[in-house]
Amino acid sequence: MLGVEGVDVSRDEDTRALIRYALAGLVVTAAIGWALYLARSALLLVYISALVAIGFAPLVAVIERQAFSGRRVPRWTAILAIYLAFAATVVGVGVLIIPPLVTQARDLWAAFPEMAQRGQQWLVDRGLLSREISVREAIAQAPVGGTDAVGALVAALWRLIGGIFGFIAIPILAFYFLVDADNLVRLLVRLFPRSERPRVEAACRRVTHKVSGWLGGQLLLATLIGSTAAIGLYVMGVPYFYVLALIAGIGELIPVVGPLLAAVPAVAVALTVSPALALGVGIFFVIQQQVENHVLVPKVMERQVGVSAVAVIVALLLGGTLLGVVGALLAVPTVAILQVLFEELVPDATRD
Repeated sequence: MLGVEGVDVSRDEDTRALIRYALAGLVVTAAIGWALYLARSALLLVYISALVAIGFAPLVAVIERQAFSGRRVPRWTAILAIYLAFAATVVGVGVLIIPPLVTQARDLWAAFPEMAQRGQQWLVDRGLLSREISVREAIAQAPVGGTDAVGALVAALWRLIGGIFGFIAIPILAFYFLVDADNLVRLLVRLFPRSERPRVEAACRRVTHKVSGWLGGQLLLATLIGSTAAIGLYVMGVPYFYVLALIAGIGELIPVVGPLLAAVPAVAVALTVSPALALGVGIFFVIQQQVENHVLVPKVMERQVGVSAVAVIVALLLGGTLLGVVGALLAVPTVAILQVLFEELVPDATRD
């Protein structure tokens, strides 16, 4: 009896200890999950910065291997050279785009009252509008409350500040990721058993190759969209077609809303010539984006990243639904990384 009771008591204590450990683990897991949820914006910035660093790593390695006066280029110098080249490109694009855009915007603003009057008269003649409405009447009739307007303005300014901070933080974090890339990889590899470390290093190289291919694919898509836009706008006789095509190419780098925003200046410039030309430009951009979304993106990403066209489309849909523009931007490199992890964790049995 005593022995049996002793065994029972011991089992009860073990059970209670197991329950305590399970509850403690649950609490710790919930706390960590909640902390990660609260820090989701910062973690997203870190993830984007890491992707940028991984994508540029092969180019940094190529520049770093170059020798001048018998000495290799320091890594920080190679990274800085890439950053300076990118900044110079942005400044050059701005010099090309801003002056003609300001001129066209001024002309469009001057012609807007007459265009609005013609448009309203067209609606009145067809019975779609009872009378013409002035700009002052339209503003007065706008359903905007004072408190709601102030709250919306504060929220918009806060989002703008956060966006500017993120835009500045990403290249800075990416710079330090690139500088410490070797140490970070060694730290990651050390988390695995010695026998698995070569396999982990190989997986890291594959991830780098895929993410770098994704960046190259984005640039290739931007070039294709910009080139076809230049040809189409030139044939239709749109002024400043080269600048508008450049805007279209840059807009291609921003998923979902980028192509739409890039089409607005082209339609606006065409509208200063004639409504028919503006309609034609709008139709051209719609057709171009349909071809881009359903043909170019899947095929280019399949070739550059090695991810199937179906996976690319599904990833874009899911990423856009979950995180909007940012999710669509990160969808393809994320699915490429997940593909590498899946292939490592679930090896193909048919391979030798």
